[in-house]
Amino acid sequence: MPYEHTTTSTPQPARYGDPIYYPTPVQHPGMAIAELPPRVELVTLPNGYRTLAYTHPTPPPPAPAAQPIPVWAKTTALLAPTLGGGIAAAGFGISYAAPGLIAMTDALWAAIALIAAGTLAPLLLRAGRGPDRGTAPVQHVTQNITASGMFGRATGTLNNR
Repeated sequence: MPYEHTTTSTPQPARYGDPIYYPTPVQHPGMAIAELPPRVELVTLPNGYRTLAYTHPTPPPPAPAAQPIPVWAKTTALLAPTLGGGIAAAGFGISYAAPGLIAMTDALWAAIALIAAGTLAPLLLRAGRGPDRGTAPVQHVTQNITASGMFGRATGTLNNR
């Protein structure tokens, strides 16, 4: 390829009497970017010219080093199935125990109702008596029973006072 004259990036100042030189641009046949061979790219030089140049392939980024698995992660991974199995077993047991639990809660409510009725009944009966009704006299009944011998006939007396 013959040498072609190019201009410098900083033109020299013109001196009086020098002929004026107008460089003619060099016409290269155009090439589509898609037609470029591998590793050839259009680059911009520091002086502003754009040209084709071979480029070096970029090396792939280094792969990160394998990190060891932390102990807490191993422990959690081992405990997760155990915990899940325990919850499953508890649910299975509760499903079998549900009829008995329902019966026990019914019995507990019945016992609570019985205790409440036994506690509240005397209070309600006393409240049912009015203040206008007099109190009845208290009666004492005593009974004396005597018997002689193992197969003897028993006799007794009742005393009302």
